[in-house]
Amino acid sequence: MKNNLLILFIAFISVKSIGQNSDNNILKPMKIGFLYAFGSNERFFHDDPDYTYKAQILKGQAFYNLGNWKSLNLELIVQPQVQFLEHQLLNNFYVTPDQEHYQEKIEEFTKKKNMNLYALEFGFSARKTIFTKLDIQAAISLGFSYIDTRSERLAKGFTFIENFTLGLNYQVFKDQFIYLGSHIGHVSNLNFQKPNDGYNLLGFQIGYSFVLN
Repeated sequence: MKNNLLILFIAFISVKSIGQNSDNNILKPMKIGFLYAFGSNERFFHDDPDYTYKAQILKGQAFYNLGNWKSLNLELIVQPQVQFLEHQLLNNFYVTPDQEHYQEKIEEFTKKKNMNLYALEFGFSARKTIFTKLDIQAAISLGFSYIDTRSERLAKGFTFIENFTLGLNYQVFKDQFIYLGSHIGHVSNLNFQKPNDGYNLLGFQIGYSFVLN
């Protein structure tokens, strides 16, 4: 856990350093921040009786201005992150006898396990002002990731993450913002490895960001 937090901290500081090194650097973001998210598959339409899946997610964030379209402010959000996952197979019959060493797999997968996922995610967001200092923000994103533990739903190794988020962004001070929102996520590997049923997630987010001078 401490090592994972250190990785996220180093990524956050690196993004900040890039932004401060040169005012003309094309890599300099207009804002940086961090975000905490949590969720599980056991919510509303994401509830799956075959398994449990919970996540706590820590993200560093770098915001880049993509311009305006009509009344929308468009941004690119680059998000290095680490996800702390809990997973357990509940349905013993999910692993079928045609699989190699299926009895050993049932014994392995039905035990509750902790896993880590490391990712770099790219989000495209649109913000619209609804009141003074208050924006509504929606974003879609795709990321490249690595999961360190195999399960009955997903092989260990390279994966993709996909997210849709919707929330409110409030300007608490002149150059500082608080974000509250919800997210729907999916993890899979596009059939690069088997299995590839993946995980679904529904949860909530809280974030803080500030404008770079």
